[in-house]
Amino acid sequence: MERSVLSERVKDRILQWILEGELAPGSRIVETRVARELGTSQAPVREALRDLATLGFVEMQPYRGSRVRQPSRQELTEAIEVRAELEALAGRLAAVRRTDRCLEDLEQIYLEMNEAAERGDAHDHALKNTEFHARIMRAAGNSTLERLWSMLEPFGRTYVTTMTPGADLHEIGGRHRRIIDAIRDGDPDRAAETSRDHAAEAAQMIGTIDHAGPDGVPSSA
Repeated sequence: MERSVLSERVKDRILQWILEGELAPGSRIVETRVARELGTSQAPVREALRDLATLGFVEMQPYRGSRVRQPSRQELTEAIEVRAELEALAGRLAAVRRTDRCLEDLEQIYLEMNEAAERGDAHDHALKNTEFHARIMRAAGNSTLERLWSMLEPFGRTYVTTMTPGADLHEIGGRHRRIIDAIRDGDPDRAAETSRDHAAEAAQMIGTIDHAGPDGVPSSA
């Protein structure tokens, strides 16, 4: 179990490096170097890379090692389409099981998202976006739902961090207001629909990124 937990932590750290651009698409990931930097053995690093390969963020080839793989536009769209349904269910459950603490947390994250928009900090804005939806997942109180969503969450973060330069962060963040209001009102149907629409809009926006290659997202991913 300890080894499994360690592997998960290593995976999260490598994924963070990929999403933040410290490991660029196509760059090689050296197991010994990662293990040395994180102060662990190579075994959890190898397991983490296998998990990331399953997600599509790493490519492992015999005798050539591991390299960062850039998910295609189609992969991002498909993942977000599935996420839309998971987030719709989470919104529905959260509207029924909401607590005052949940609503306070969502309002605080929403405020911090707006502050990131004011600074023009797209990276922090993306992190707050993830935190917002993760909080709704916890409020839903369904561990299976939360686990499935967490598998697709990296694709959502990749989408947010590869949007067209100059995207209106205020407008993107403002869409979360409708979700909060629906959950606060205890309206399961509206919470589900607004959550689904929010994710669907993300999938649609991927198709508007016109400076991406024919099979991939922008090189700034």
